[in-house]
Amino acid sequence: MRVLITGATGLIGKAIVKQCHKKGIEVHYLTTSKNKISTASNYKGFYWNPKNNEIDSECFVGVDAIINLAGASISKRWTPSYKQQILDSRIQSLELLKSTLANENISVKQIISASAIGVYPDSLTNYYEETFDEVSPTFLGKVVNAWEDKVDAFKALNIKVTKVRIGLVLDAKEGALPEMVKPVKFGAGAAFGEGTQWQSWIHVKDLARLFVYTFTEELEGVYNGVAPNPVTNNELIKAIAKQKKRPLLLPNIPKSIMKLLLGEMHILLFESQRVSSKKIEDEGFHFKHHHLQPTLEDLLK
Repeated sequence: MRVLITGATGLIGKAIVKQCHKKGIEVHYLTTSKNKISTASNYKGFYWNPKNNEIDSECFVGVDAIINLAGASISKRWTPSYKQQILDSRIQSLELLKSTLANENISVKQIISASAIGVYPDSLTNYYEETFDEVSPTFLGKVVNAWEDKVDAFKALNIKVTKVRIGLVLDAKEGALPEMVKPVKFGAGAAFGEGTQWQSWIHVKDLARLFVYTFTEELEGVYNGVAPNPVTNNELIKAIAKQKKRPLLLPNIPKSIMKLLLGEMHILLFESQRVSSKKIEDEGFHFKHHHLQPTLEDLLK
């Protein structure tokens, strides 16, 4: 078996590559950087530039499925121009993949695309399953909605479409967790706002396994990429402090301060989405990291 991965050199992509190799699945990957092209037998790189509509169509040779992770980071300040980049990077990459498959009459069985739980509206009480169809009115909600629409367009090519709505990804060295650990280590850790907002998290290795599982089991439709036990922001910060054996001395950080510092992207810290993992579990997927404290012990030991 062989997959083509976009975004293979990012946090989630690297974990998926490892999981693919563990399962004996060969990887082709697309990169916008020519110096990141590898030619190993089970890990082969190809150049593309979605902005300029450029792609090496040899990347599709022997490929059974596409795993799409392409998209600009949402963790940079949301200026009007960068917000456009966040949207365009997701839309242009999918349009280029689809048009190349159609124009060159290339056949793949499945596309598995990253999505995000930011599509769900902010709520302290809802418990979101994949069937919930109201879209968050925020910028993130609009981005995810447009992103998923572009993935759904692959159905017209008789390709199975799978979307994984990703929550807060926990990794020891990259992403949000190291940034949360820093202030806690120096005795300056604190939750945000009331701290009651839900954080639906997932260990990066479980997320990689989940992506590969949807491929090997040929699962279609939407799946939430979150662990079974979401926590509040208060619980998350306390769990990090407990693992690092540090006290939490400061009061919670007011929303007004973070809005002043971060602008519109402050919603990343204050939006609440309690999200269910039941659907993927009902398909036979088993999480290795299902409770937060043991997960932090694994990552921060």
